[in-house]
Amino acid sequence: MPSSTRRPQRPRVRTRRIAAVVIVASSALLWAGCSTPAQSPESRPQAGSTSTPTAAEEIAVTAVSPVSGSVTGGTTLTLTGTGLDGVTGVTVGGVPATDVTVTDDGSVTAVAPAALHFQPADAAIVVSSGDEVIEQASPLTHAYSVVTGVDAQMQYALKHWNDYNSDEWGDLNPVGGDCANFVSQTLIQRGWTQNETWFNKNAAATLADWSPAWGYVPAMDSWLASDASLGLTKLSLDQRDQVKVGDIGIFDWNLNDIPDHVMLVSSVEVVDGETKIAFASHNLDGDYRDLDNALTVEHPGGTAWFWSIPA
Repeated sequence: MPSSTRRPQRPRVRTRRIAAVVIVASSALLWAGCSTPAQSPESRPQAGSTSTPTAAEEIAVTAVSPVSGSVTGGTTLTLTGTGLDGVTGVTVGGVPATDVTVTDDGSVTAVAPAALHFQPADAAIVVSSGDEVIEQASPLTHAYSVVTGVDAQMQYALKHWNDYNSDEWGDLNPVGGDCANFVSQTLIQRGWTQNETWFNKNAAATLADWSPAWGYVPAMDSWLASDASLGLTKLSLDQRDQVKVGDIGIFDWNLNDIPDHVMLVSSVEVVDGETKIAFASHNLDGDYRDLDNALTVEHPGGTAWFWSIPA
C-alpha cells in the first residue's frame, strides 16, 4: 500500500433529463378571396390541446447514512437518491469502497475502506457509473473517527512509525532495536495494561525501567505464547488469510528458532486471490512493509508467524 494517494483525474459529471417536446402547430390562412372555406370548430386549435412538459428525472445522490465510522473501515454506507440503478463504484477519500450493491433505483450500499493512514478526517464520497461521476445534491462526506481499541492502536502506529514518541517511551535502538518497544506502545493504545512482566517506566531510561517482554523480541514472543489471559491465537504463514489489521508478526530471519524482529500488521488485502500483508515497524522504519518482500528480498529464506488478537 502506498504512503500517499495520487489525485485521480476528475471524470465528467452526468445527468439524465427527460423533457417533453412541445410542438405548437399553427395553420396559415391562404388569401384567395372567398374561395377559402372557413375552419370548422373541430379543426381550430383548442385551449389546452398543447402537450405539457413532464418533470425532469435526474441521476443524483442526495444522502448518505451513517455519516461517520471507524478509521479502520468496515462501516456499511447506504447512499440514497434517484436513478442510481447504474452505479458501479464508490470511493471514500479517494479509496474504493468494497461490496458496492445496487438495492434499487434509489438506494446503493457500500462498505467504507480504512481511513488514509488510519487518521481521523472528513473524507469525500464519490459515486460513479462507469467513468462518469454522479452529481450530488450537496457534497457528501464520511467522518472517520477513533471508535475502537484497534482504531486507537492503528492511529498511533501510523502516526509514530517514523516520528518516535521517545519522550514517553524512550528509544531502544541503541541497545539492540526499538521494534518491540514500538509494538508494545501500540498495544497500550489498544487498551492493554502494563503488569509486572510487561512494562516500561521512565521512558526506558535504564535497563531496569523496561522488561524483556516489553522490549526484547524473544521474551515478548514467549510471553505472548504463555499468557493465556491474553487470549491470543498463533497463526502460521499458511494461515495468513486469518490475519487482521492490528495483529502481531514475529520474524525469524535465519531459521534458528530465535525471533529476531516484531512488527504490527497495518494492511491485509486480497490481490488476485492471494492475501497480501503489510506492517508498521521500527528499526527499519516503515508504515506498510510487505511481508513477502521481507522474507524473499530483505531476508531471503526467513520465516514468520503471527499472534492474532481478539477483536
